Amino acid sequence: MNTFPILSLITFLPLLGALFIFFINGAKQEYIDRSAKTAALFVSVFTFGASLFMYSLFKPENGDFQLIETFRWFPSLNISYKMGVDGISVLFVLLSTFLTPVCLLASWNSIKKNVKEFMIAFLILETMMIGMFCSLDIVLFYVFFEGVLIPMFIIIGVWGGPRRVYSSFKFFLYTLLGSVLMLLAILAMYLHAETSDITVLLNTNFPIQMQTWLWLAFFASFAVKMPMWPVHTWLPDAHVEAPTAGSVILAGVLLKMGGYGFLRFSVPMFPVATMEFTWLIYGLSVVAIIYTSLIALVQTDMKKLIAYSSVAHMGFVTLGIFTLTEQGMEGAVFQMLSHGIVSAALFLCVGVVYDRLHTRNIGRYGGLVNNMPKYATVFMVFMLASVGLPGTSGFVGEFLSLLGAFQVNTIVATLASTGVVLGAAYMLYLYRAVVFGPLDKDDVKKMLDLDKREITIFLPMIVLVLWMGIYPSTVLNTVAPAIKKTITYHDQGLERAEKEEKQKGDIQ
Repeated sequence: MNTFPILSLITFLPLLGALFIFFINGAKQEYIDRSAKTAALFVSVFTFGASLFMYSLFKPENGDFQLIETFRWFPSLNISYKMGVDGISVLFVLLSTFLTPVCLLASWNSIKKNVKEFMIAFLILETMMIGMFCSLDIVLFYVFFEGVLIPMFIIIGVWGGPRRVYSSFKFFLYTLLGSVLMLLAILAMYLHAETSDITVLLNTNFPIQMQTWLWLAFFASFAVKMPMWPVHTWLPDAHVEAPTAGSVILAGVLLKMGGYGFLRFSVPMFPVATMEFTWLIYGLSVVAIIYTSLIALVQTDMKKLIAYSSVAHMGFVTLGIFTLTEQGMEGAVFQMLSHGIVSAALFLCVGVVYDRLHTRNIGRYGGLVNNMPKYATVFMVFMLASVGLPGTSGFVGEFLSLLGAFQVNTIVATLASTGVVLGAAYMLYLYRAVVFGPLDKDDVKKMLDLDKREITIFLPMIVLVLWMGIYPSTVLNTVAPAIKKTITYHDQGLERAEKEEKQKGDIQ
């Protein structure tokens, strides 16, 4: 048992920061805005530092949950406040704490109205994201999982584009609908097992028929969050209308919540249903990879193109998870982490040119390599990582996911691998249209190259993308023991179900 509650500190530090910012007042609005921005950035950087300390305490060789904190929350109902991390969740905590200061820096000059409220919303969002990845109680997990919706809804609805209200409501309603079914499933699991402790539920034997319904209820929630085809339509709208920082955190962390849920709940807790529905996941994943890649090819809006590419990349993730092979599942986690950095950086790249020209129309740009060479270089690195060029983080995740798929079903893997070619087509089209060609538009000629603040944002992200691509074992060594443990829970669950069926057969 861990004596120092490091996970609770990381989770609630941003919330304390938000509370502090709430009480910032002054005669001048300029003073309030500057103080709120500085305080939010300081808190988010300190939280990232604390998460690095947490990672130093974590021992990757052990596939079990570590740094566990328990507090009796509802003693009469046997529901506890229980926190802990394994090799999968610890990396998502790091991703969340890394991207938050990046988002705050990115919105330093672009958010001009209600700055204080924006900073408060972002820090509350950070608390919800970290809490969700650390929860070891299913009720606590649900509280944080749903809690993410509220600040994100406000960020899109208040600071978004012209159709922000429509997009924020669409985002809210889509995700809430699936989550209501998940709540019913959680209640059923609690009544069956008489506990909400995730570590106990992982070893609980749910009846086969019950597993099917539980799996479908969780699937309804996680599929929307991923988002999987055909419940992906809220994502392009949300991305287009969200402010740059909102798009970054949406693509970087929120889309990973569905994949994390599949790994934490669906695969280990409902093994029979997982085997039963793999065909469904394979089908939806392949359609998502091919169909949304083709849609991305015809987009004229830069954000929409990257949003559709996110759906295609998440197709590789769901495919990798449900191969139920070590390589496939490790590839899925790696792909989620890589996509979290790469797609976040691509949205930041769009934000850079949008701040200067106030349009996301691909046709309005061209020839930026002439007057923005630093920007062209940065954009190229992330574009190639998105394509999956060897030596970048994007390659490792896609390669391992497809390797796992080839072991299970060669037809599915072959169809999915066409997504790699299509991915190269739409990203190269975007890059060529924006960066190359003649520099013949007067307003584009006046655009300035990256400033120091923007270089500060992009530099650590470039280092991470190249580091993960060249030396992937830093991530895989942390993930592998936890993935093995997840597969073990799945296999043990199948064995228990087989024994149960056999006993029923003998009795009859």
